[in-house]
Amino acid sequence: MVAALAGGAQADNFPSRPISIVVPFPAGGPSDTLARILADRMKVSLGQSVIVENPTGAGGTIGTGRVARSAPDGYTTILGHWQTHVINGATFSALPFDVVKDFEPVSLVADNPVSFVGNAALPPKNLTELIAWLKANPGKATVGIGGVGGGGDVVGSYFQKNTGTSFTFVPYRGAAPMIQDLIATQIDLTFTQIASAVVQIRAGKLKAYGVMAKTRWAAVPDTPTFDEVGVTGLHASFWHGLWAPKGTPKDVVAKLNAALVDALADPVVRQRFADVGQEPWPRSHQTPEALAAQQKAEIEKWWPIVKAANIKAE
Repeated sequence: MVAALAGGAQADNFPSRPISIVVPFPAGGPSDTLARILADRMKVSLGQSVIVENPTGAGGTIGTGRVARSAPDGYTTILGHWQTHVINGATFSALPFDVVKDFEPVSLVADNPVSFVGNAALPPKNLTELIAWLKANPGKATVGIGGVGGGGDVVGSYFQKNTGTSFTFVPYRGAAPMIQDLIATQIDLTFTQIASAVVQIRAGKLKAYGVMAKTRWAAVPDTPTFDEVGVTGLHASFWHGLWAPKGTPKDVVAKLNAALVDALADPVVRQRFADVGQEPWPRSHQTPEALAAQQKAEIEKWWPIVKAANIKAE
């Protein structure tokens, strides 16, 4: 009873000190940018500083594991996505945490489709020409991915199987260094969330060959979907969500959710999202239940694909 009373008092006083949003990828990448936009606005509703931290490595599992082991008091959260809370659960054989059971969902945040992006020096002008070029040069193209067994690895393998192409994967710790090498033509292509490259695409420094969405994406309206060029059914998105450690009191989760909902309703935040190619989820999906349902549906879709392709993280 004493413990219950103490927990209730803690929830009533929350937050009484700064809150951390862990981004398990390098600073400067799309997830980091998203977190910093949110942190800047959530602090207004919460009345406390919101700090973004970047413990990186092992495809995002190091930072994710840190949050899973943190005190369930609401002061440590994670801005995760499709890779951290779906794909890693299938590609890593011995994670020291469970991507579902060790977290409390707070809310869906933003959606962002996977795109196939190339450096400006590549000869193909569109996705049809690119597929033909890859077939004519099997195994020669280099494709950057965010770690072995990560989301880029999964969709890249999925793409090869469905198009009869082959290329060499080059793993990176995160999107920021990968995009730098792509611009410098150190690698040829990458499968990445469109937000990773939208600024460089708009500036003509990179080529967007296609998006893995059912419809064209507002941030890059001239880029076709894969469906449009006959590569049908290849739909994948780096949707983001906010989680807290398992056992975080419901009242604390509700306060975090309310601050996030307020942030996502702010016109300034929405414009900043649009500027970097992110799209907020509708208000009806900004709930713990919607995030749990999205994660469940994506696990049911992707885990069988990962296992059938025998994709393993190293």
